[in-house]
Amino acid sequence: MIFDEQKHYVCLITGASRGIGREIARAAAAQGIDVAINYYSSKHEAVKLEKELQAQGLNAIAVQADVGCEKDVEKMFSLIESKLGPVNMLINNAGISLRALITETTEVQWQKVMDTNLKGPFLCCRRALPDMIGKKFGRIINIASIWGITGASYEAVYAASKGGLLAMTKSMAVELGPSGITVNAVAPGPIQTDMLQGELSMQEIQNLANEIPLGRLGFPEEIASTCVYLLSSKAAFINGQVISIDGGWKP
Repeated sequence: MIFDEQKHYVCLITGASRGIGREIARAAAAQGIDVAINYYSSKHEAVKLEKELQAQGLNAIAVQADVGCEKDVEKMFSLIESKLGPVNMLINNAGISLRALITETTEVQWQKVMDTNLKGPFLCCRRALPDMIGKKFGRIINIASIWGITGASYEAVYAASKGGLLAMTKSMAVELGPSGITVNAVAPGPIQTDMLQGELSMQEIQNLANEIPLGRLGFPEEIASTCVYLLSSKAAFINGQVISIDGGWKP
C-alpha cells in the first residue's frame, strides 16, 4: 500500500473539472482519497465528474471558487471541511494561459494570469497550512509548466507566473519541511488538453509532437500518476523538487 489505510486523506484539486485536474481527481479518488473538485465556471463538467466518482463508491464533491479571490477560497475550504474534513493534500492545478507579445499585453491581462496562476496557489496554501502544520503532515503539489523553466516567446506572462510558482515551491519546501509537509512541483511539457488544442492548430500540434524525442504529446493521465505518487508515503522524502514530464523535449 502506498497510502496508510488508517489515515483520512482529503485532497483539494483546483481547476479539476477538465484536463489534467480531472485525471488527477480520478487517480487520487481511486486510491481512496476524498477529493474536492474545484471549478470556476465549468459547473457541468465538475458535477459530472463528482457523480462519476460517487457512482464508483468514492468520496468526491464539486466546489466552485475563483482561486484568485480570498473570499472564494475561504468559502471553498469551509465547505470542504464541513463535507469531507480538513484538507491535508493540496494540488494547485488551476491555471490560464496567455499568448501575446509582451508589448501588446495589457495590465489587466497580466493581473488575470497572475491572480489565477500564482496568487491562487498562494491563497490556497495559506488557507490549508495551519491545519497541516498543526498535524505535522501535508502534501502540496504545484502544477507548473516547462515554460516556467525555459521561458517562451509569446508566453512571457504565463511563463513568469509559472516561474514564480516554481520559486514559491522551493521556498515553501524549505520553510515547511520541519512541519512534516512536502512541497513539490510538476512541470508538464506539451500535454493533450483542451487548453493546448484551443491555442494551436492541428498542424502546429503535429509539428510539436515531432520535436519530442518520444514522438508524441503527453497525456493528462501521465501527469496524474506522478501526482498520486508524490502524494503517497513512497514519496515522503521527495521535497522541493521540480519534476519535468515532457518526453525528453528540449525547447
